Amino acid sequence: MTAVTPELLSRFDIPGPRYTSFPTADRFVEAFGADDYILALKQRKTHSGSRALPLSVYVHVPFCESLCYYCACNKIVTKHHEKAAEYLDYLSRELAMHTEHCGKGQLVSQLHLGGGTPTFFSDAELQQLMVLMREHFKLDPAGEYSIEVDPRTVSNERLRALKDMGFNRLSFGVQDFDPAVQKAVHREQPAEQVFALVAEARRLGFVSINVDLIYGLPRQTPESFARTLAQVNELRPDRIALYAYAHLPERFKPQRRIESADLPMGQDKLNMLSGAIDAFMNGGYVYVGMDHFALPDDSLAIAKRQGRLHRNFQGYSTQPDCDLIALGVSAIGKVGATYSQNVKTLEEYYDAVDGGVLPVQRGLALSRDDLVRRAVIMSIMCQGSVLYEPMEQAWLINFREYFAAELDALAEMQRNGLVELSVEGFKVTGLGWFFVRGVAMLFDRYLQADRNRARFSRII
Repeated sequence: MTAVTPELLSRFDIPGPRYTSFPTADRFVEAFGADDYILALKQRKTHSGSRALPLSVYVHVPFCESLCYYCACNKIVTKHHEKAAEYLDYLSRELAMHTEHCGKGQLVSQLHLGGGTPTFFSDAELQQLMVLMREHFKLDPAGEYSIEVDPRTVSNERLRALKDMGFNRLSFGVQDFDPAVQKAVHREQPAEQVFALVAEARRLGFVSINVDLIYGLPRQTPESFARTLAQVNELRPDRIALYAYAHLPERFKPQRRIESADLPMGQDKLNMLSGAIDAFMNGGYVYVGMDHFALPDDSLAIAKRQGRLHRNFQGYSTQPDCDLIALGVSAIGKVGATYSQNVKTLEEYYDAVDGGVLPVQRGLALSRDDLVRRAVIMSIMCQGSVLYEPMEQAWLINFREYFAAELDALAEMQRNGLVELSVEGFKVTGLGWFFVRGVAMLFDRYLQADRNRARFSRII
């Protein structure tokens, strides 16, 4: 970790994708529309039949009561909770259109509610949503059913209600426990409140509790963030998601309220990241990947050990590479060899559903080359290694010939200690994990042809 020099930072700390998918969402095209998506749904129904892998379902709830200045999510800031009931009605209708094409009663092994703030919905509305899910799908009793929680919006009673509805996993948005940082990003929540909620969630028997943290926020310092890390170790969630703040005010209007002068830069951000890795690994956590830690007995850590780790639009996952049905504004789904994204505004979303049309705005049908490169990039991001022979057998290619230019580029990373090349394949080193996105970028043919990377966050 101390080997990350200013020279390495200047050479490899460049803007790049997080690779929750490949190709990345900025490559989606509007030529792919609802008809293409319906075809993918019907092909799943026709070709898979009873052998279909379980589905994953994502529901986007865009509403928030207050604005967090760092946020880059698709959200609607409002205190008018009556909007939730209308949105839920449209979700119900969109869900019915999906199952009309892919069939009712398909097995679901993973459900995730994200936002926005899913707990903007009342308990009754969340209960109604879960009833809808059970009407249209068969929920696997051993499945993962998770919801993102703003600690400011829940109580012990609400946690009990979520457990009774069938949710078994919680993700608490913490970001930072430091009061000055919280004030700077307009998200003030006492640490004591989070500790009390996590204790109650454990008492209620939630299978897994995740905490989200962000480094690189305004007024953060390595010293202040170290105090937050110590508090998180004391809190001891099952999983920790640690994200680098991406300051892109030209793209995300709320971020214009953050003073650039208040942001920590290069070496301070690196110190926060290396300090977090040290703190959590010394605290008994497994470093799962680029942005995730988990306790050794958590299913995510077990999947990492067994080589079963996957990556999807929610980050690292234990689920196989299954189809993902996405509901709500801006939600991104994956069915077969296609990606699709819904329209991004409520007005467009409501208009499409009122017209009886799935609200797909854009998407992509993956080529064979896309699929090959996706397999390589996901192996880098999830396992930190690529073995040539399994790739050659799976895709009927000569790896060294197919990726001759990419392997030449990897040689520079090897000289800098970021990867190790051998006759069998290559692997990312401990030092290289800081720059794993950069390793994956070498295999992204779209990015190699497009040098305009300013739309992405920096690697560190």
